[in-house]
Amino acid sequence: MKRKHFNELILNQTDYLSALHLQEDLFDRKLAKKQNGEVDLNYLILLEHPHVFTLGKSGDVGNLKVKPEDVEATYVATNRGGDITYHGPGQLVGYPILDLDQYGFGVRQYVELLEECVIDCLKHYGLKGERIKEASGVWIDAESDFPKKICAVGIKVSMGITMHGFAFNVNTNLDYFDYIVPCGLADKGVTSLEQELGRTIPMEEVQQLFISKMKARFYSN
Repeated sequence: MKRKHFNELILNQTDYLSALHLQEDLFDRKLAKKQNGEVDLNYLILLEHPHVFTLGKSGDVGNLKVKPEDVEATYVATNRGGDITYHGPGQLVGYPILDLDQYGFGVRQYVELLEECVIDCLKHYGLKGERIKEASGVWIDAESDFPKKICAVGIKVSMGITMHGFAFNVNTNLDYFDYIVPCGLADKGVTSLEQELGRTIPMEEVQQLFISKMKARFYSN
């Protein structure tokens, strides 16, 4: 049985560990039901975090260049893929808790579809988002000598069930990226919708836009 629908959970600013526990609860429930042959609901959690640096399971803590407490941030080592990244106010973070088998997606296709949803959002604002060969995520000026990441992607998948997700810089304070080597890539930069457009974008607007683009991509495939 395939169930492509997902429920949106739009939260207020939520600390990273609380959001992680919510993800884990939904993930574990879906996994248990799948093991019992049951079909469970799919979810898309959208939120913002207070300042936090997170490290992927294969990341290098040496890519964090400051003590988090010195810049009013926290630090969490996670079980997602990828290296170090920053989350904070003004950044749209999405955690899809999905059963990929219900959609008929493989892991690579799933990651690419998440990236395409962000690329679709950027197109709405007249911006060209792209992928680059050597790294995941969505980039601006991808073919230049100094591509800038506008969205990071890092996931975990077990038995086709997903957690973690993406971090889309909307009105993000980009100064915090100076405290890390973003995603372990020293020769690349970061940017945001606000920086590219020269104006602040309402977060609610981007949330609803992303939901519409994700439904278009995920329901039609």
